[in-house]
Amino acid sequence: MKKPKRQTTRRTPARPYSAPALEKGIEIVELLADEPGGLTIAEIASRLRRSMNEVFRIIVVMGRHGWLDKNPETDRYSVTYHLLEVATRATPARSLTSVAGPIMSTLAAQTNQSCHLVVRAGGRGLIIQREENASLQGGFALRPGAHVDLVRSCSGHVLLAFAPTYLYDTIISQLPRPLSWPLSKLEARMAQVRRRGYEMQASARTAGVTDIGFPIFGFDGRVAAALTIPYLAVIDRTAPATVNEARELLRKAAKQISIGLGWSPTR
Repeated sequence: MKKPKRQTTRRTPARPYSAPALEKGIEIVELLADEPGGLTIAEIASRLRRSMNEVFRIIVVMGRHGWLDKNPETDRYSVTYHLLEVATRATPARSLTSVAGPIMSTLAAQTNQSCHLVVRAGGRGLIIQREENASLQGGFALRPGAHVDLVRSCSGHVLLAFAPTYLYDTIISQLPRPLSWPLSKLEARMAQVRRRGYEMQASARTAGVTDIGFPIFGFDGRVAAALTIPYLAVIDRTAPATVNEARELLRKAAKQISIGLGWSPTR
């Protein structure tokens, strides 16, 4: 006597957890992050392919908590610095910026050049702090929260060159495609930066600017950030420090910040 076939029940794959309101809020923040001029509610709804009503409710709540700000003249919403403040408090950047702040201020005063601090965020660099120069005529500075290209930028070369070798493949896989440089060219440049201990190159974006960058190390000996000066040359020779003098002051500042984070030069 044949045994009856055993019936099997098909299991449906478990659905991932869903939080619709949170997902909409994240979508709005990520959309506005690429729109420095801001967007109206209608534009946000159109870009996200969502109804005006559901977008409006999310924006009102986010505005009440200080995450978004509305320009009363244009009705455009943009992300506030509150987002950066929360991220700084919640990550190791908090101790990094608190140690680096006074040193960066002194560096800017000594060189009359701006400087900024860059950390790696996935396949991009993220500016988490800047110190502007004291000149009344102004200078060249990048804003906190801006992203930089790891492949072509001075800060990116420093972060890539001194990254732990076991993270190399992961970091390379995270770089936006297509790469702005061939991988062979990037690897050759990284080797050069490691040999001399810093990067110094003409700005990839701005004429007349020489970017200089040194690594900052944490207590574990791993690179924590890149400290960079976008050195802006002046034709009247009134700058208190030449580009080479600024490089030496930058080297000392980066070392001082590293020591402040617990790094030991003898390690």
